[in-house]
This record gives sequence, C-alpha cells and structure tokens, in this order.
Amino acid sequence: QVQLVESGGGLVQAGGSLRLSCAASGRTFSSVATAWFRQAPGKEREFVAFITWSGSITYYADSVKGRFTISRDNAKNTVYLQMNSLKPEDTAVYYCAAHVTGTYYYTRNWAYWGQGTQVTVSS
Repeated sequence: QVQLVESGGGLVQAGGSLRLSCAASGRTFSSVATAWFRQAPGKEREFVAFITWSGSITYYADSVKGRFTISRDNAKNTVYLQMNSLKPEDTAVYYCAAHVTGTYYYTRNWAYWGQGTQVTVSS
C-alpha cells in the first residue's frame, strides 16, 4: 500500500516557476515507478511525466518537454516536478501516481493516486 500527498501548487504568472512535491508513505515506494498527471477543468486527466524507481529513466509529454523536470529522492520517499516557463495552458490540478502495470501514460494503469494540488498560471 502506498499513500501519496502532493504539495507545492499555487498561483504564478506566466513565465514563472513552481516545484511540486509528492510525499509517499509505504515501504514499497522506493521500488516503484512514479508519474505526474494533470487535469484541467472540463478535460480528461493527462500524462505529464514519468520516472522509474531508480530515477535513471524519465519520459515527458511533448507539451512539457524542456520545461518540466521530474526527479525523486528515495531516501525521503518524495518525487518532485520542477516546472519552469509556465504557461496559462499548464493550469490544472496536478496528481502524483505510483505503481504502474502496463503503459505508463494511461491513467487506468496506475494503482495509487494522491489528492492533487492546484496550479494556476495567469497571463
């Protein structure tokens, strides 16, 4: 069992930066892959970034590539999402997910989810 709690969201102007954190409890967290997804109002939840348990492999959605960076500190049971050059279209609730079975960019393949943190980017 893994419990996830996101933090770090807020209101920022376009071009600004935020760093999201996902704190996990559960002894298996350091051995599972983790990802960030987001959901804008009226839209489906979409994949943002993925990281393997070791942190050696990462994947990004095309819309955030070059601007966002996912990382993890297994000693702290925490995954981060550094978001730079934010755009108004990045406005969404951001969710952390852990333990995937199958293709990483499908929400249905993830077993554990946090409650989300709101990110609002003003123009």
